[in-house]
Amino acid sequence: MSIKTYAIAIRDVLGEEMRRDPEVFLMGEDIAQQGGIFGCTRGLVDEFGPERVRNTPISENTFVGAGVGAASVGMRPVVELMYMDFLYLAMDQILNQAAKIRYMFGGKVKVPLVVRGQQGIGRGNAGQHSQSVEALLMNIPGLKVVCPSTPADAAGLLRTAIRDDNPVVFIEHKALYSLKGEVPDDPEFSVPFGECSIAREGKDVTIVGTFLYRERSLEAAERLAKEGISAEVIDPRTLVPLDIDTIVNSVKKTGRLVTVHEAHRTMGFGTEIAAQVTEKAFAYLDAPPVRVGAKMCTLPFNLGLENAVVPQVDDIIAAVKSTLHIEPFSKLG
Repeated sequence: MSIKTYAIAIRDVLGEEMRRDPEVFLMGEDIAQQGGIFGCTRGLVDEFGPERVRNTPISENTFVGAGVGAASVGMRPVVELMYMDFLYLAMDQILNQAAKIRYMFGGKVKVPLVVRGQQGIGRGNAGQHSQSVEALLMNIPGLKVVCPSTPADAAGLLRTAIRDDNPVVFIEHKALYSLKGEVPDDPEFSVPFGECSIAREGKDVTIVGTFLYRERSLEAAERLAKEGISAEVIDPRTLVPLDIDTIVNSVKKTGRLVTVHEAHRTMGFGTEIAAQVTEKAFAYLDAPPVRVGAKMCTLPFNLGLENAVVPQVDDIIAAVKSTLHIEPFSKLG
């Protein structure tokens, strides 16, 4: 085991996979000499050269499209978006091409493409550089959607994504890049898609959260434990495929569900989880599922206002207590 930051875990896996497979190459804005704005490709151009670590023009539709084409003829491109917000500029390439090509060619063409980049709050990047895109992507058949919350998961899931023969959108979080944790040194270490992580076991309520909200849910669980409330915290890790069985089994044990995410509460992935749990475990619910998410407004530039828009630990605690009928939960998105 080594202690690594989330960003270094990503960089190291990119290098290891490029050494293992000459078909793996990187494309993106300022990823070569600069190493990307968060350092996730720093130093790789020195080892692999500009043919395999390619700076691109500021044209997401062009270089994502080039990645789709390269993947379709046998390469394994990893395309970096500087901000996940810029994914919208390449939606035709992602939605109508990458996600559909294998299906439309009857499985004869593989599309081993990884589109990776960061999203989220924490730096006051405002409305066009802080958005959460995962819910939109979940509605596109043919895409896999990955959301690592720890350095180890970032490493293991990225290796799985690069080796997958289908298009994967690998979403990172800007506020997690400096997070440190243990990462296995094994160059074959991987984390399978479609397996939740149970970050904390509990018996009174199930909390499901990703990215920053894994840690905030754990903090909420710690505070709730001091009041005699036992919360189970689950990190889905991948939203497509979604390990709904682990979540359902947890709810069958606890009888209560709280979903929490940074994305807008309205139509966020928590809505889908709540719906599936209601369908599959209605008889086990002792209270209606509660969804916690950002208010339905554009993310502000001001950090104080940003924090007012997205959920805080106190909001998670209030949601949990509402399922236990201790207090009402009124902070709707």
